[in-house]
Amino acid sequence: MDKHSAHPESGTDTEVLDVALIGGGIMSATLGAMIAALQPEWSMTLLERLDRVAAESSDPWNNAGTGHSGLCELNYMPDPGDPDKAAEIAAMFAVSRQFWAGLADRGDLTGTGFLTATPHMDVVFGERDVAYLRHRFETLRALPAFAAMEYSEDHATIASWAPLVMAGRAPDQPVAATRYEAGTDVDFGALTGQLVEAMTNAGTQLRLGHEVTGLRRAADGIWTVTGRDRNTKRRFAIRARFVFVGAGGHALGLLQKSRIPEVRGYGVFPVGAQFLRTDNPEVVARHEAKVYSQAALGAPPMSVPHLDKRNVEGRSSLLFGPYATFSTRLLKHGRLTDLFTTLRLTNIVVLVAAGLRNLPLVRYLITELLSTRRRKFAQLQRFYPEADPADWYLVQAGQRAQLVTPDLDRVGALRMGIELVTGADGTIAGLLGASPGASTAPAIMADLLDRCFPQHRSRWEPTLRQLMPGHAVGSNSHSTGPNVPAAIGK
Repeated sequence: MDKHSAHPESGTDTEVLDVALIGGGIMSATLGAMIAALQPEWSMTLLERLDRVAAESSDPWNNAGTGHSGLCELNYMPDPGDPDKAAEIAAMFAVSRQFWAGLADRGDLTGTGFLTATPHMDVVFGERDVAYLRHRFETLRALPAFAAMEYSEDHATIASWAPLVMAGRAPDQPVAATRYEAGTDVDFGALTGQLVEAMTNAGTQLRLGHEVTGLRRAADGIWTVTGRDRNTKRRFAIRARFVFVGAGGHALGLLQKSRIPEVRGYGVFPVGAQFLRTDNPEVVARHEAKVYSQAALGAPPMSVPHLDKRNVEGRSSLLFGPYATFSTRLLKHGRLTDLFTTLRLTNIVVLVAAGLRNLPLVRYLITELLSTRRRKFAQLQRFYPEADPADWYLVQAGQRAQLVTPDLDRVGALRMGIELVTGADGTIAGLLGASPGASTAPAIMADLLDRCFPQHRSRWEPTLRQLMPGHAVGSNSHSTGPNVPAAIGK
C-alpha cells in the first residue's frame, strides 16, 4: 500500500504526516513550496474541497491581481506624512518577487508568466485630494523603494500615462497623478498552480474534492484531520504533526473546531465584491495601468476604486470596482449557513460591538446593495468619462471574510488586514483576514516558519536567505516562537 493511502475500512491514513495543508489557495501553496525546498523529505498532503486549486480568492477573476506594493494603494497611507505601512508592504512584495525568482532559478517554477509589468498609478480629483497626493508623493519619493515614482498635475502628462482617464475631462478640473512604471499585475491562480506543481513533484500528495470538517489533537500531540470526499461521499481522516489552515473564509471555523484558545472571541464579517469588466480590444489597448484613487467620503478603506489592466491566460481585459456585495457565505462556493457556523457565545458581543463602531461601513454596504447598474456605471465614468455602457458587464469576484478581533478598549475591532494565528505549541497555524495576503504570502509564511519551527531556523536560514535575500530570518516581532516538540519533522 502506498504510504499515503487510506485504510480500506476506516478511511484513516496509517501514516503520520509531517504536514497537512488545508485549502488549495496561494497561502497553502506558498507554505508547501517553501517547506518542500527546505525539507524535501517531509511528508505533506494538500487538501482542497473543490475540484481544482486556486478556485476561490486566488482565482485571477476573483481578485484584482494587483501586486500590492504600497505604490498606489492610498488606504495604506491615510496620513500622507506617514509612509511606514506603505514601506512595509513594499518590502514584503519585494521579498515575494525574490522568492518566486529563487524558485524559478531552482527549476521549481516553470516560468514567471504569471507576472506582467503594469504601471501602478494614483489619480485624484479636486483640490483637497490633489493636496493629499502631492504630500504623499513628497513623503514617499525620499524612500529608495519609491524613488522612481513620478508625479504630475498636468493634464497632458497624465493623459499620456492613462488616456482613458483624461479623455473628455473638463480642462479646468484639478487632477493629480503618481505613476510607477515597474508595477505588476499578478495572475495568482497561475502562480498557485505552479507552486502546487512544484510541491507535488517533490512528493506532496494533492487531494482534490476533500472537504475538511474537523480538527482534533490527541494526547500524543498528533492532529487528526477529518472530512469527506465530495466525489465519493466517503469519510476520510489523516493524521499530521503540523497543520496549516489556509482555507480562506472557512479558516476561522476550522480553527474554532481545533479548540485552540488563540482564536477565542474572534469573528468574521463577510464582504463580497463585483467588478465591471470589458474585453473590448479597442478599449483595453488604450489603458496600460492599474489606476487607484480615493474612496468616497465615509466609505471604508476596502472600497478604494480602481481601473485595472488584467492579463490572464494571454488575454487582456479591464476591470473597474469594487462594488460591495453581501452574503452569509464565507467562500464564493460556500454555503449560506457559513457565517452562522462561526458564531459562539465568546464572539457575538465582539461582532456586535465592532458593527456598532463601524456604522459607516454598514451604511456603505446598504447603499452598495441598493445601487443600480446605472449608478455603478456613473462611478466608472468618474474615472473614464467616455465609457460606453455597451462595452461593460458585471462580474462577481471572490468573497472576503474580514476579521473581527477582541479589543480591550472597544470590545471588538474590525481588522482590514490579515493575521497569522499560531497555537501555543506551534503544531497548528492559520491565516485570517483579507488583503494584501496574496502579494505578501512568502514573508507571512517565513514568519510562520519562525514561529512554529524555531528548532530548524539555523539549518533553514541559508536556503531562506538564498530564496529571499530581503527577508531577515527571525526578524519579526514573534521570532522567538513557541516551544515545539522535537518530533515534528522527524
